[in-house]
Amino acid sequence: MKKSDTKSNYWRVFALCFLTAGLLFLPHCIIDAAAGGGYFHYAGDFNDQQINFYQYANAFVKQGGTFSWATDLGSGFVNSYSFYLLGSPFFWLSLAVPARLMPWAMVPLLCLKMAVAGGGAYLWARRWVREEGWSMLAGCLYAFSGFSIYNIFFNHFLDVVALFPYLLAALDDAAIDGKKGRFPFWVALNLLNNYFFFAGQAVFLIIYFFCMVAGRRYRIGLRRFAALAWETALGCACGCLLLLPAGLSLLQNPRTIDPFTGYGYLFYGKSQQYGAIFYSPFLMPDAPYFKDMFQEGILKHTSLTAYLPLVGAAGGLAFCRTQDRHPFTRILKVCVVCAFVPVLNSAFYALNSSFYARWYYMPILVLCGATCCLLSRPALAERSLPRAFGLTTFITLTAAVFAVLPNKDSDGSFCLGVLEEPARFWALFGVTVLGIVLFGLLWHFCRRKRQWSRILLAGVLGFSLVYGSLHLSLTKYAQWDVDGNLIAETYDSADAVAAALPDDAFYRIDAYGAHNNLGLWFDRSCLQFFNSTVAPSIMEFYPAVGVKRDVNSKPDAANYALRGLLSVRYTLTARDKVSDWEKQALPGWTKYAETDAYLIYENENWVPMGFTYDYYVTADQLERVGEEERAQILCRALLLDEDQISAFGSLLRPLPDAELTRRSEEAYAADCADRRAAAVAEFTATSTGFTAKTDYDTDALVFFSVPYDDGFTAAVNGEPAAIEKVDNGMMAVYVPAGENEIEFTYHTPGLKVSAIVSVAGIAAYGIYLLILRKRAKRQQV
Repeated sequence: MKKSDTKSNYWRVFALCFLTAGLLFLPHCIIDAAAGGGYFHYAGDFNDQQINFYQYANAFVKQGGTFSWATDLGSGFVNSYSFYLLGSPFFWLSLAVPARLMPWAMVPLLCLKMAVAGGGAYLWARRWVREEGWSMLAGCLYAFSGFSIYNIFFNHFLDVVALFPYLLAALDDAAIDGKKGRFPFWVALNLLNNYFFFAGQAVFLIIYFFCMVAGRRYRIGLRRFAALAWETALGCACGCLLLLPAGLSLLQNPRTIDPFTGYGYLFYGKSQQYGAIFYSPFLMPDAPYFKDMFQEGILKHTSLTAYLPLVGAAGGLAFCRTQDRHPFTRILKVCVVCAFVPVLNSAFYALNSSFYARWYYMPILVLCGATCCLLSRPALAERSLPRAFGLTTFITLTAAVFAVLPNKDSDGSFCLGVLEEPARFWALFGVTVLGIVLFGLLWHFCRRKRQWSRILLAGVLGFSLVYGSLHLSLTKYAQWDVDGNLIAETYDSADAVAAALPDDAFYRIDAYGAHNNLGLWFDRSCLQFFNSTVAPSIMEFYPAVGVKRDVNSKPDAANYALRGLLSVRYTLTARDKVSDWEKQALPGWTKYAETDAYLIYENENWVPMGFTYDYYVTADQLERVGEEERAQILCRALLLDEDQISAFGSLLRPLPDAELTRRSEEAYAADCADRRAAAVAEFTATSTGFTAKTDYDTDALVFFSVPYDDGFTAAVNGEPAAIEKVDNGMMAVYVPAGENEIEFTYHTPGLKVSAIVSVAGIAAYGIYLLILRKRAKRQQV
């Protein structure tokens, strides 16, 4: 039960993982450099979020501020990016790199994360695995598990994978050896790193703790339990800086409130979901956005893989069969049950009914430990592994059945197989079988050799390059046509777009046929935006005007009136989509300029930010209009609730019902002209909100198409002013007649309280460490 007294090989494992990861990415970096002379880019979320989030956040943090105008329609910076990177130590380390060079730093950061993950898993495994060589293998298995390779796509998930083993090792140290002081640090760091994943870690640590107690590895008395409870609370206090702001925001986000109903607690809606979960430890993972063996169920982008390179699940199966009372066996069995029962699976994600397998990295770590525990005991392995290896081989080979099942294709004719893309499946299947064959050969010829652990370690690292390269290739080059122009349309276009667009006023831009999140590259609010943690009122506003808003904002070009309402002045159209754009024949758009990547069109019906209305419309009236055409009405009238009508009805006239049917292009242009004439005298966006100046003849309610947020405070001529929530999620403020200065200031809700708690926690932690140090000195004397 004691940790090994031999010299630690942490830095050796760290170096092996870093170099292996570097070799994995190197060929693809060379291909990208040869193809376009740019940095490594991958696919999907990595390209659309991870690269530009890192670059944008790097620059934003260095400039300072609280409110990000380039995030969708505008959102609080902390709440928008704390899930992705803001609490990550890897992000803060990246601040040493200039923002402009961040895209080139992504691969070194990925290598670093895998190295940290491998080193942490090694440190945790040292307690449970008899020999250093096998502990090193456990670390490398974890670093290059299918979960890690799959989640390169999401990048920031690897931050969690990297830091978790240290948390588990610190818990072991505290519970078994009575070592104090380390656990709060790792609790704090994991909580700060990612509050969402920490919720799952808390559930897993409870499972881990009770299984260890049941297996008598943890012999916890009341005193030690109290010390653990204290250190847990202390760590949570130290690391809660982003927790309260995120919690307040998430409670208003409809994506996070999606409970189960009825049978949904116990059964997945599609039977194929069970098949996908069952095969997840036996086959190497497919690309995150593909479905191969199973077509029905929630499979894409779910991180549904528990694959270990080369050794597969054989070691874990053999260990569980022969060590049925070992805590690892209990933990893995509990996790298997959790995977197959929806409500237990969702316990790792606050009981949200959306299916994800993004907690699998935790039982995977235990699986790595169980595998190496078995292999480190030659007699036990000789007796139990061959049978488990045979079972693993059999289950893996049964996957080939899906390629020959009788089926009907889309036109109803007979065909063999249920696979979406047979060639892709056979590549995955073939490499998986190759791993089985190589492991079988190594076991047969090398298991009795003195250097058996090193031979297998070399085999795992070598095979990780093979299967990892296949996975990266299937994910990356399947979208090569889509993302081949990524750098040209984003990084390389930043200066050209900035030169082409005027800087004479605040306005938003739109994009057509281009990549997501262009606003981050050009530092402007853009209607096409991909981030799932933006201001919650955006999620409320968009559906009310016929725009689906889940993980991204993508208003159709046909919803042209929305552009006037939201002060969109220019649309950037990718050159290969110009003909499609022109076929839309949208009213009021004319060609303005062009760059190497874009044709830029100007909106003749652009309305500057901040304006007043002559009419108000009620919710009952607006509901009579189709969602896709409501923006036309909102260009004419301000949506108020009953209390607001009572307070401000004298400033506006009720919209006649006859106006609800006047939704022509000409009427829209006239409304935009009216709003333009009623615009504020001046509007300035700042890093903490915005300011405006007005000079109206009468008292007015001024509308700003800025998402409503509890963090905003308003002042008119220096005096506090109430902010009205209008148009299902936008803001307005009352101003008297004459010249006025308006100032909206954004403070992240809950951040001050969280900061006080964190500072107090850190101070208490510092005192606690001093007390522990003094005690240790007394004991030495």
